[in-house]
Amino acid sequence: MSHWIIAPVVLPAFVAAFMVLTLRGHLDLQRIASLAAIVALNAIAVALLWSATVHGPEAYFLGDWPAPFGIVLVLDRLSAMMVALLAFVALITTLYAIGSGWDAKGAHFHPLLQFLLMGVGGAFLTGDAFNLFVFFEVLLIASYGLMIHGGGDRRTRAGIQYVAFNLVGSSLFLIALALLYGVTGTLNMADLAAKLPSLPEGDAALLRVAAVMLILVFAIKGALVPLQFWLPGTYANAPGVVAALFAIMTKVGAYATLRFTTLVFPTDLPATGTLIPAFLLPAALVTLAIGALGILGASTLPRLAAFAAIASMGTAFLAIAHMAPQATSAALYYILHSTLATALIFLVADLVSRRRAHLRLDAPSPVAQNGLIAALFLASAVALAGMPPLSGFIGKLLILDAWRDQAFAIWPAVLVSSFLMLLGLSRAGSLLFWKPSDTAQASDPAQTSDPAQTSDPAPHEPLALTAAFALLATIVALTLAAGPITGWLDGTAASLHDPAAYIAANRLEVAP
Repeated sequence: MSHWIIAPVVLPAFVAAFMVLTLRGHLDLQRIASLAAIVALNAIAVALLWSATVHGPEAYFLGDWPAPFGIVLVLDRLSAMMVALLAFVALITTLYAIGSGWDAKGAHFHPLLQFLLMGVGGAFLTGDAFNLFVFFEVLLIASYGLMIHGGGDRRTRAGIQYVAFNLVGSSLFLIALALLYGVTGTLNMADLAAKLPSLPEGDAALLRVAAVMLILVFAIKGALVPLQFWLPGTYANAPGVVAALFAIMTKVGAYATLRFTTLVFPTDLPATGTLIPAFLLPAALVTLAIGALGILGASTLPRLAAFAAIASMGTAFLAIAHMAPQATSAALYYILHSTLATALIFLVADLVSRRRAHLRLDAPSPVAQNGLIAALFLASAVALAGMPPLSGFIGKLLILDAWRDQAFAIWPAVLVSSFLMLLGLSRAGSLLFWKPSDTAQASDPAQTSDPAQTSDPAPHEPLALTAAFALLATIVALTLAAGPITGWLDGTAASLHDPAAYIAANRLEVAP
């Protein structure tokens, strides 16, 4: 499988360049090329997932340069799972974009989407910290183009804020990498894992500074307190289909945190010890609280969905902060669930916004196709709040079980936040689908629907509804197959906390 490991990076890159150079102004051909590439990416992702499960970690050395001197991509169970999740969410959102007509609202939607897939896929597969920075920048540039797709003053302002926060993160990332390289002489993650246990004691302070800066960078990407301010405005003002795709982007921060805390900065590393969990745990609890309160007080459905994304990241980081295999397995299951559920609520928000004269929840306005949209909203609300019978309930149970040793502190936070989320989602559903509406129009332009949207159904809008229901069906499948999936994730978590095979795949040796 070695040559296929680079396919999730080069396939979208070549397809994006091909569309820019030869398919400008040909939307139908762009749609065909984009869909074909994403279907192929899904097939490749499934094959990589099978290979990682059967054969274990495998490295791909670009130019046949050995680690740590050359660029290395590493496939293991975690990276394969995240690439598969990326490919699936990309397929759903592309179908929705075509069905809703969102891809026709501005130029280069599909090339930008492909470049985003290149950046996110590369971030999941890279085995080098510097190339993780490079792929972060690729996905940042592409995501900014998608963020302002369709135009509008609010969207442009939110996009500038988004770029500003991420540029701060990029600067911190470069400084942290410089410190790491200065201390160790390498940025290959497997090589770092092999060398750091024998690091001289005099370099421990610099290493701790680098570790904290890296976690701050990942906190920005994952919208973790106190660096979550960019997300509500950005996601609430982004096109709904783009915000749904961005549900996988915040998971890049969670993925990078998992990768570094299990491989480079484990809790048994003398220089850092429990420094990272000591930061992550309170930050995750506050993030969860802010997300839940934001849902309760949200004035528009897109903003509610944005705070739901924050709450889901707080819950995921809560599991990651435990730094134990059982909690890591729970975190992985919840990451799968929350990515799908968050993407679904953004698609539902877009479907509702297209059918109402107002974005505000308290502005009376009827919702066309009330029954179908209400069913989708109900299912997404149940999933996000963590109520039975959907996978959010299972994911939160797994996290609570992993924190049994500190149940007095963690359980109330998770249960109370779930209750607040349920209240906020119930309030939104009541205002949207149960409250009597009239044809009154708000005079405030800020309360009206996105001007890039249209109240008229798109020619292929049944395709958009089908994509949303396919996402819901996947959440149901994740619930029904929770047993075998959690079993597989237990093996994935065990391999993360015992990285000897990952290091060996880079042809490196673990330091004694």
